[in-house]
Amino acid sequence: MANQPRIEERAEQTFVGVRGRVTWDTFGQLADRLPEIVGWLGERGIPVADGPFFKYEVLDPADRTREFEVVAGVPVGERVRVPHGELFAGALPAGRYVTVRHVGHPDELFGVTATVLKWAAAKGLVFDMEVTDEGEVWGCRLESYKTDPRTEPDLHKWETELSFRLQD
Repeated sequence: MANQPRIEERAEQTFVGVRGRVTWDTFGQLADRLPEIVGWLGERGIPVADGPFFKYEVLDPADRTREFEVVAGVPVGERVRVPHGELFAGALPAGRYVTVRHVGHPDELFGVTATVLKWAAAKGLVFDMEVTDEGEVWGCRLESYKTDPRTEPDLHKWETELSFRLQD
């Protein structure tokens, strides 16, 4: 069950993450890196500011077999220095976002996304997104997990927030 989409203003949010090119079938390989990021932060005494997220940077929604680019990240409260390697420090951009919260299995998010995109189109909203030969290149399209799977293993009870940055 999804709540109604809304528009909200957001400040910049710093994070530590890892980027990868995956397909929907190999997505788990990147998702499995989130505990590594949380562990790295914990070893350094850096508090986590919110639940982990996936930032979809380039994807082709018409071809679910095609490889796409995504960041698996964990928000932090301040800029972090990360040594050279696969982990990197970044920031989610400030701006206006269309957001919606969903409680249910993550597999339901494809349908929730389609509903949000239709809602935004009906309102004449324009996303921070460009269509290229590679697919849709998003300024910021997020899937943020608000439920800790260690305390709630039932995926049907997970709360997820979808956020799509609007053009300035």
